Amino acid sequence: MPAPDRSRLSDLLARERARFADDHPRSAAEYASARAALFGGVPMTWMNKASGGFPLYLDAAHGARVRDLDGRVYVDFALGDTGAMAGHAPAATVAAVRAQLERGLTVMMPTRDASWVGTELARRFGVARWSFALTATDANRWAIRLARAVTGRAKILVNSYCYHGTVDETLVKVDEHGAQVIREGNVGAAVDPTTTTRVVEYNDVAALERELSYGDVACVLMEPALTNVGIVLPEDGYLAAVRSLCTQTGTLLINDETHTVSAGPGGATGAWGLHPDLVTIGKAIGGGIPCGAYGMSAELADRLESMPDLDLVDMGGVGGTLAGNPVSMTAMRATLSEVLTDDVWPAMIALADRFGDAVDEVIDAHELPWSVSRLGARVEYRFCRPAPRTGGESAAAADEELEDYLHTYLANRDVLLTPFHNMALMSPATTAGDVDRHTEVFTAAVEELVG
Repeated sequence: MPAPDRSRLSDLLARERARFADDHPRSAAEYASARAALFGGVPMTWMNKASGGFPLYLDAAHGARVRDLDGRVYVDFALGDTGAMAGHAPAATVAAVRAQLERGLTVMMPTRDASWVGTELARRFGVARWSFALTATDANRWAIRLARAVTGRAKILVNSYCYHGTVDETLVKVDEHGAQVIREGNVGAAVDPTTTTRVVEYNDVAALERELSYGDVACVLMEPALTNVGIVLPEDGYLAAVRSLCTQTGTLLINDETHTVSAGPGGATGAWGLHPDLVTIGKAIGGGIPCGAYGMSAELADRLESMPDLDLVDMGGVGGTLAGNPVSMTAMRATLSEVLTDDVWPAMIALADRFGDAVDEVIDAHELPWSVSRLGARVEYRFCRPAPRTGGESAAAADEELEDYLHTYLANRDVLLTPFHNMALMSPATTAGDVDRHTEVFTAAVEELVG
């Protein structure tokens, strides 16, 4: 299967970027002026990942639509990189948060909503005791600290090209020679994370067995399927082998469900019948309000609470003043009880299949060396065939110019994908018409590319 002609690709990308600039003068002007006050010109520097050359600026977002400062309305498949999986400004969440804002924002007291959310997360994910954070990054940090405390071991283990937020220990990879090395571009690492972390390729059972055999790993922190380097799905028996090896070596298993919650109401843990010791999650469950959570088995919670030398109340480093605040807890309760309920996943997954089937048809019709990966309500096209089986293979399949062309072409025709890869996520507000609009524009982009 031939790859696209690079010269044609460059010409098309230049054309689309020129159109993007012409169509978004207010966003361009706002970006230019913001550089005087904002580091990188944006609220967070990752917002500079913009295929058109500058980011679009938000005016409003509702359901599966966003409107920019230039008045253009987009079908949004990015959905805040899962943070808006419930849809933008879901009515039930907005109403609950508005009411809580009138009652109080930050206090050093628990609320009844927290117990409800903990009970619901336990039902969905199968681990009994929960605590809260403001981000999944912090949920992961605190889960790691607890794992180290209870095991007495210093190291953790992650998968190459994993993503667990900005947890320092996870910015490692396996290089082309099989060596464990720091990820390129890591900013200001306090220590080389290869001193704190062992790293193996996803789906490599032999490597995992070898690295756990040293007996110094407190926990395996993993997504049940890789997502942020592109979707990489588990091979048959892999996740069962991970669980078995962790049990054999006394290593705790943490499932990070922040993105893989797309698999179902209980994420991949619930959908695939997994049995981790801890679960971490963020983004989606608050309907757009900052939140995170980590849960653990009752046995593990009891062990931790019985350790007299652990300061879990004052300055022990687990927690934060705003974690579990009333607004976040109210948002989580409303989102889980009224928006991301069990019965919305079948329709969301069906829409993802509709999206993926249509992309597959275009790829096959033009005999492109691409593939489609699916994870419940999440679907993504990849610039390789077959789909990658490891993080390293997935990273090697990246093609920034091709990705920018497709993203800019789609944005110019009012369709948005997740900026960092070709991922589309379905929300309860997404429609078949939204999916078909992507199909129409994607088909036109490919036809122009192949000539």
